Amino acid sequence: MTSATTSGLIRLIDRNPSITGAEIAGDLVPPPQFEHASFESYRPDPDFPSQQAALDRLKQFAGAWRAAQRPGGFFSRKRPARIELPGVYLDGGFGVGKTHLLAALWHVAHGPKYFGTFIEYTALVGALGYAQALELLRGAKLICIDEFELDDPGDTMLMTRFLGELMATGTRVAATSNTPPNALGEGRFAAADFLREIHALSSNFETLRIDGLDFRRRDTDGHAVAIGGDARVDEIANALHARGHAVSLDDFDALVAHLATVHPSKYVKLVAGLDTIGLRGVHELHDQNAALRLVAFIDRVYDAEVPVIASGTPLDRVFDDEMMAGGYRKKYLRSMSRMTALTSGELPPHD
Repeated sequence: MTSATTSGLIRLIDRNPSITGAEIAGDLVPPPQFEHASFESYRPDPDFPSQQAALDRLKQFAGAWRAAQRPGGFFSRKRPARIELPGVYLDGGFGVGKTHLLAALWHVAHGPKYFGTFIEYTALVGALGYAQALELLRGAKLICIDEFELDDPGDTMLMTRFLGELMATGTRVAATSNTPPNALGEGRFAAADFLREIHALSSNFETLRIDGLDFRRRDTDGHAVAIGGDARVDEIANALHARGHAVSLDDFDALVAHLATVHPSKYVKLVAGLDTIGLRGVHELHDQNAALRLVAFIDRVYDAEVPVIASGTPLDRVFDDEMMAGGYRKKYLRSMSRMTALTSGELPPHD
């Protein structure tokens, strides 16, 4: 699936992965950084009481779910208060811990259970077909959907129908989506957007608002880090490879072009097994389709916790002004936050 350059470095543009529906389903678990996420390890910011309130409510949601497994069942007259809604939606900015809380809920739930991003579920339906995907997930106790996307009406309605059929058989659903934090009210209507788009199911969801600052930027200068030049990226990449690290090295334009040839559901395999990703010649993008593919790619890099070293324009500045003023602004802001986290780690010492 891969080939290497003469220096032994991997090129992402040489990777042409395939993925099956069974593989997608098998990967519907929290990403590695949330493998051990728990309610106890979530640290609410005392400056934002909504974080503690959301934590307390999700604990109650989880407790009620477990109570429903005991004699008497979900519809027992002795059930705890406030569990009549089978769905919960975490509404808030990126970097406030929504995914952590979603993963913590998944970990305490009884199986069968599934955890994935919106794009992973739509990819599953695409790979297996609607009926087969529905049959595969039927009987799940809990389905967690991270980063529920609202900008594609077709996919949104597909997932609304899909979730409706599952919830009708007793499946509980927890979902998140991203809104910009502290943006003068921008994003305050995310919950309304979510409920409007899934109108057929909206009465089944309780909304939990989570305010706060982006934790990924709390300890950084707020921008992605760019290395001085292509030669420096090459130097660091080769030094890491010499130490036995799995390192990829690609020109930015070549990678962006390659992403157009790979379905986003397969991006997870593009970055599989890598310890570091090197990019040369990063620059501002003006093609929105290319930008959105880069966003999806960065999501998978972030999930896999693969640091990035890059030269040229800092990665969080690749989206032009027109993009940042458009309908995908929320996606770009989330990606910029993740780009900052991926590039801001301390560089390894140079040999």
